[in-house]
Amino acid sequence: MVKVAVALSGGLDSSVTAYLLKKQGYDVIGITGLMTQTDAAINVVSNAKKVANYLNIEHYTVDATKEFQDKVINYFDSSYKNGQTPNPCIMCNKFIKWGKLFDTAINELNADYIATGHYANIKKVDNYYKLYPAKDIKKDQLYFLFQLNQEQLSKTMFPLYSYEKSDIRKIAIENNLPSKSSKESQDICFIQKPLTTKKYLLERIPTVKGNFVDIATGEILGQHDGYFQYTIGQRKGIGIAAPEPLYVVDINANENIVFVGNKNQTYKNKLILDSLNFSYPIVQDEFDALVKIRYNMQPVKAHIIIQDKIIVKFDTPINSIAKGQACVLYDINDGHLIGGAFI
Repeated sequence: MVKVAVALSGGLDSSVTAYLLKKQGYDVIGITGLMTQTDAAINVVSNAKKVANYLNIEHYTVDATKEFQDKVINYFDSSYKNGQTPNPCIMCNKFIKWGKLFDTAINELNADYIATGHYANIKKVDNYYKLYPAKDIKKDQLYFLFQLNQEQLSKTMFPLYSYEKSDIRKIAIENNLPSKSSKESQDICFIQKPLTTKKYLLERIPTVKGNFVDIATGEILGQHDGYFQYTIGQRKGIGIAAPEPLYVVDINANENIVFVGNKNQTYKNKLILDSLNFSYPIVQDEFDALVKIRYNMQPVKAHIIIQDKIIVKFDTPINSIAKGQACVLYDINDGHLIGGAFI
């Protein structure tokens, strides 16, 4: 019997993933990473155990606190210190779900596959595993998976790809799963309400007054309490009276400067990437693709040129390109994932 380790969080998606796989006849086990020694993280493990007990499957807890601190939390903190906008979910996928958990599941628990509640679809095409959009486009999560390699994709299952989110809730309710009433998980799991990202950063990075500078003229327009409290494209919270709305256009972390300008100055027609993590081998050195530079945007058309560096030329200028976010490429015809990189 094929053995599948489900990355169980105790939430709706992972619970239904385990339920569906068991129903399909797989030998299912649950595996949960303990990310931090906080009540919230310990509660995740507890909820996962409840689901495993309800489904009558074995459950394993993996202590991932060191890896999570080193690879996710420290990365998050240092990104803001460097004037960048981080994406901790992508790093968690790479180093925790397809790092610590994947290695434990495949190498120690002898699972044939690991499965998660991600909304994505894996197909084998031309001898390569490729990631395709899920049925529920609103929940599609390819953007967060661009660092998975062929070996990982060959041993990964995404059972929810053919379902709408509403279907998943219905399955949980009909089968009385412990997670049937659970809410959507928040983006940054280690920043729990009432703590906000801003308050979290203020506890870790000293506030030092710096200048707002007009990107076009170099004129000092006012002062702020720390560049790390701002992100590219931000409009609210600048607090400077001006003839037209001001937006954050650039950040110089070394000099504690936040450059501002009008909306047009937030737009750029290209970006350059040091390298690109391809999901499978690419032979062309020039091609058109659909591109996202943040998760919650519609993909836009761009021309990709692969040289010493990767040049991404957008058909129409795009706004708020933030250092630290991911630039992810999709096939222009069927939307499958080509690859991605951090900006």
